[in-house]
Amino acid sequence: MRILLLMIAFLAPDASDPWTWNLPKGFPKPRVPADNPMTVAKVELGRYLFYDTRMSVNGKSSCATCHKQELAFTDGRAVSVGATGESHPRGAMSLVNVAYSGALTWSNPRLKDLEEQALTPMFGEHPLELGLREGDGFVPMLRADAKYRILFEQAFPADTDRFTIQNVTKAIACFERSIISARSPYDRYHYDRDDTAVSDSAKRGEILFFSQHLSCFRCHGGFNFSDATVSENSARREIEFHNTGLTYAAPNVGIYEFTKSAADIGKFKVPTLRNIAITAPYMHDGSIANLEGVLDHYSSGGHDHPNKNPLIGGFKLSTQDRADLITFLESLTDEAVLHDPRFSNPWQPAVSAR
Repeated sequence: MRILLLMIAFLAPDASDPWTWNLPKGFPKPRVPADNPMTVAKVELGRYLFYDTRMSVNGKSSCATCHKQELAFTDGRAVSVGATGESHPRGAMSLVNVAYSGALTWSNPRLKDLEEQALTPMFGEHPLELGLREGDGFVPMLRADAKYRILFEQAFPADTDRFTIQNVTKAIACFERSIISARSPYDRYHYDRDDTAVSDSAKRGEILFFSQHLSCFRCHGGFNFSDATVSENSARREIEFHNTGLTYAAPNVGIYEFTKSAADIGKFKVPTLRNIAITAPYMHDGSIANLEGVLDHYSSGGHDHPNKNPLIGGFKLSTQDRADLITFLESLTDEAVLHDPRFSNPWQPAVSAR
């Protein structure tokens, strides 16, 4: 055991090591809370916590259960399922580039900080996700674990009591902010000037995407293909939520759940389109199975609703146009982020499965 502790101490990142973003051209520095600066040590601690199934009421689930790396940190389900088997009303959103997200859930306009958002899956009851309770054995487990004793000391060296829920959420938030996707064929084509990175079909699809005829870019704009994007130098602003002409019924009524304004019924966050080809099924409720179905929905103009975004009025696409547009969307897939060891499960299977 002494040898193991010495090895962990030697290999663990120094808390003083600054976090290096290594951002490509066109990617601004993400906004980071002043009270939770990014450090190498906090990111590494957050990675261990993110994948630890001991963070759930019955040891069966972790953050990674609903946010799988190979699925761009989604879970492939129409709606997510909690540790005890309870179905949620909505699907798990991708955590890729979440550092740039000005709104963190489909329908809660008030949750804007990852540190605060982490408390919902940990302690929320309606629906139950991880199912932790105040005063349970989670924090004592952290304090008793040899690996965590080293990792918490590295991440929070100045704290007298390092083993707190606040520090847990800070570390998880730092890890989530580190998951940056910027190595897709689209990125290589535009930022690395590699003309061979995407096909001619994808290039035609990009022209369609940014055309006034389709206007996809009006909601899925910028480097992150979302209108809910903020960065270090951008002013904090109210993020827009949109009614896209789906069928809405309780509990999926959009931000109306929080605002109680009839004008907000059916309005949900616009997700990033990065890695969209592998994050099916689509929409907040997983009601559309594939990208072809998404094009069907928007080309038809969706269902009539008084709150529907006026940009969603329908359009015509030829067979070639549809194929080109889907090829363009597929060019936003970053294979590297799906397999990057920096974002992978650090636990041995025997530990992770406890």
